[in-house]
Amino acid sequence: MRFSRKGAGVDVDKTERELMAAYRAGVNYFDTAYIYPGSEAALGEILERNGIRDKVNIATKLPQYLVRNLSSLDKFFGEELSRLRTDRIDYYLMHHLTDIAQWERLKTVGILDWIEAKKSSGAIRNIGFSYHGNTDNFLKILADYDWDFCQIQYNYVDETSQAGVVGLKAAAARGIPVVIMEPLRGGKLVTKLPEEAKRLIARHPRKWSPADWGLRWLWNQPEVTVVLSGMNSLEMVEENTRTASDAVEGAFTEDDRTFLQKILTIIRAKEKVGCTGCRYCMPCPKGVDIPGIFTSYNMMYTESKISGWTHYFQAVALSAEPSFASQCIKCGKCEQHCPQCIPIREKLPEADRALLPWYIKPLVKLGRKFFLRT
Repeated sequence: MRFSRKGAGVDVDKTERELMAAYRAGVNYFDTAYIYPGSEAALGEILERNGIRDKVNIATKLPQYLVRNLSSLDKFFGEELSRLRTDRIDYYLMHHLTDIAQWERLKTVGILDWIEAKKSSGAIRNIGFSYHGNTDNFLKILADYDWDFCQIQYNYVDETSQAGVVGLKAAAARGIPVVIMEPLRGGKLVTKLPEEAKRLIARHPRKWSPADWGLRWLWNQPEVTVVLSGMNSLEMVEENTRTASDAVEGAFTEDDRTFLQKILTIIRAKEKVGCTGCRYCMPCPKGVDIPGIFTSYNMMYTESKISGWTHYFQAVALSAEPSFASQCIKCGKCEQHCPQCIPIREKLPEADRALLPWYIKPLVKLGRKFFLRT
């Protein structure tokens, strides 16, 4: 999902260097999805070229929100096999379930018999679901089918949101392996930490990096099976695989937990919107760059106003197609897909007021006129 881009597609050469470095370090589980632009095709190409398909596990996802009938199940699955250049998927997920009703709808389409047929043929080896929603619905979905595994958003900021620690433990109690996504909240728990939090971590006698703290917190818990990390540099691959190599269950002390709670308190005090940049809210019918605006807004408070404005100019204000918060018509489509359940229609005007005070608006107009000249 977080492969580096080059032009309109994935930078396959750069991605190959990183993926193979991860493979050599022991990584054997690669997660992608139908809707991640170019990701399945890049993964398939790299695995085939290096002859390692049979040495790794591929996890990808059915875009259940696009499924309309039984034939569409085979259509999407066939496309994924073709992109990935394989005859089987090791770990196949119902993508982005947020409510038991979505799973019930899939059952009316015939998903249960379809899964059974694919598993019997060996085309799917393990079936699971990825989840963004409240704990109650997670527990209902978990109990409704004999799942082989599940995937949840979970980190030290989201311990009690979405499936949360309650869902984690419930899955483990059923013997269902749990795959963790957003372990560092899209990098927010590394590069976008408040400066005060960065200083405390740098001075801590553990000498762990921000990524170390986030990943080790997860691996400390016996219920966690796999931790996904959206790496897009060799440095990230090297650091994260090094951490994974020596992180052990139960290594966190009470002092460690107390320290991380202090970091969490600092984060909560600074953050304005709990957006992870997953972009499930996109595309907006009116072109509003929701994650770009929220990232800029948060940066004004977790880093500095200059950082927030700089990001806003680069990511939002100078886009060729206008993507301002003022374009929002409050249709609510975005909120239906937001994994964090953010009241987007309420927060967009708030972010807009902070990012575009009267003295910034002329600069935006001037910048667009200058940089977008044809």
